[in-house]
Amino acid sequence: MTPFAALIDRLIYTRSRNRKLALIVDYLRHTPDPDRGWAIAALTESLDFPAVKAGMVRALLATRVDEELFRLSRHFVGDTAETAALLWPGARVAPSGLTVAATVDALAAATRATAPEILASLLDRLDADGRYALLKLALGGMRVGVSARLAKQAFAQAFDVPIEDVEELWHAIPPPYAPLFAWGEGRAARPDLADVAFFRPFMLAHPLDDATVDLADYAAEWKWDGIRVQIVRGGGATRIYSRGGEEISGAFPELVAAFDQEAVIDGELLVRGEVQGGDAASFNALQQRLGRKTVSKKMLADYPAFVRVYDLLALDGSDLRPLPWTERRRQLEGFVPRLAASHFDLSQIIEARDFDDLAERRAGARDAAIEGVMLKRRDAPYVAGRRAGLWYKWKRDPLTADCVMMYAQRGNGRRASFYSDYTFGCWSEEGELLPVGKAYSGFTDEELKWLDKFVRDNTLNRFGPVREVEKSLVLEVAFDSIHSSKRHKSGLAMRFPRISRIRRDKPAEEADRIATLRAMVT
Repeated sequence: MTPFAALIDRLIYTRSRNRKLALIVDYLRHTPDPDRGWAIAALTESLDFPAVKAGMVRALLATRVDEELFRLSRHFVGDTAETAALLWPGARVAPSGLTVAATVDALAAATRATAPEILASLLDRLDADGRYALLKLALGGMRVGVSARLAKQAFAQAFDVPIEDVEELWHAIPPPYAPLFAWGEGRAARPDLADVAFFRPFMLAHPLDDATVDLADYAAEWKWDGIRVQIVRGGGATRIYSRGGEEISGAFPELVAAFDQEAVIDGELLVRGEVQGGDAASFNALQQRLGRKTVSKKMLADYPAFVRVYDLLALDGSDLRPLPWTERRRQLEGFVPRLAASHFDLSQIIEARDFDDLAERRAGARDAAIEGVMLKRRDAPYVAGRRAGLWYKWKRDPLTADCVMMYAQRGNGRRASFYSDYTFGCWSEEGELLPVGKAYSGFTDEELKWLDKFVRDNTLNRFGPVREVEKSLVLEVAFDSIHSSKRHKSGLAMRFPRISRIRRDKPAEEADRIATLRAMVT
């Protein structure tokens, strides 16, 4: 665990992306199997130990440390794993060569009954840095600034292999990735995925910003407000992947059952609405289906899922990604009728006279479940990641509302000492301030310092890590859309809210009304 703990420590205190990359490259090159595989899985949140939860760690710590001391320390530190690592009494046995692999084996074998004893025995064998690495590995939430993409790039750089190959193999091989490392080091051939329903990296788009394009060179499609998915059938299995490569098949069994073609499609996962002729409902409806391991019959009936198909990546064993978009589109139009119309339909091309006409159509799309427009170069192959000039996303302009800060909570990681998460509200017709959203982005570091001071100087009540503040500060909040929600007292839920401006000039009583936001509901 010592090299892994050292890596975690260095990653935490390194802001430079290139330096983080270099640290992981060095670790992968000099750490043996299977430790390096388990370590990289932990860094990318690919491990799960059901028997080890934060509540269990808190209960375990209470057997060694005064509970009030832990509560006060946790409030100050802002992270359970770090607090427990610092407060846990010194090692009761001489430090030994505990490996990451041995740690993973022990945690994987733990049950709810045995987990406290197993975790305590591991903590007793480590110093503070090792305990922190252990707890982060066990609980997840590393927060060291390492994305899955960065980890894949580190692997490609460490062993001088194409990043595109790493992307495909990564999701097809489970941790600790022994065949992947064997291939990377030249000890084995590239793993054969012919009979595996494996993930292909998504092609992504650059923001269009203020540029324009020639519609003779680019095709336009609506950018739908769902989640991007890839459905793969191969080796007799069908799998559904999210944009990050996470398999989400279990949450959408009806789509798995309906996709019976040897193919790979890229599309938008949506839920049918009762309005607009049964077309796509808002993202709020889709949220009812996301993150579920099992789905009830009522859920399937109330929120029927379907996929609006954008692209065809493979068909009957042939890889279509090298082909230009026009040819893939031609084959896609012939392929979609082979699928069940109840669960799949074709993303339509927007027929616009010119770019100005397209801009007008985009501006008028506010009432549909649409985020904006996608522009795809007609001669572009399907390539992983963002490539300049090939695909653009032209999102519709955000909505804004003037809201009043109500509560603030400390952030995590480097924001643990700042009140950086803000709950805000708008006025009801009766003059009551009701929460309508929560945001923790959109402001600069200097604005964060000012907001943190405002919270500390204007605190009315404390509720654990949350502070209620004087209802005097107006925040201009930008958001992509707003939907009805039975889960919130205001009856509203914002999509992607962020702070766009601090309105120190505006009295709180002049902030927006709930009725104003309700008129924006799509």
